Amino acid sequence: MDFFRVPTFAKNLICKIINMEVITIESQVFKDLTAKINTIAQFVAALQSKVDDEPADGWVDSYEVCTFLKISNKTLQRLRAANAVAYSRIRGKNFYKISEIQRLLTANIIRRSDEHLQYLIKNHQLHVEQRRNIKTDK
Repeated sequence: MDFFRVPTFAKNLICKIINMEVITIESQVFKDLTAKINTIAQFVAALQSKVDDEPADGWVDSYEVCTFLKISNKTLQRLRAANAVAYSRIRGKNFYKISEIQRLLTANIIRRSDEHLQYLIKNHQLHVEQRRNIKTDK
């Protein structure tokens, strides 16, 4: 038996280290590059804060849509049949994007106030946590 056998992943790592290339740049070029990276980071952070202010584009199931918008399951089924609402079906359960529900409200396909949408967004996370707790208790 050879006790000094090196695993393949270690050989690849050693080869990468041996073949490592050192790149040198001038101090001013490095400072300019760092400044550009910081500008990009600030831009991304500003975009992220705008996204955080907008409603989350998460997925909600039929139960949540019906409960929080106070519509019947049959109404939601009619909207699906008429292709008025985009949805995804996973394992026999229908899911809707919050932005799609917002589009329905904006287009007056569902006649509810924006308060209902805010109620849906606000309580969606609470509802998800409750379902997780029920599943973990079983």
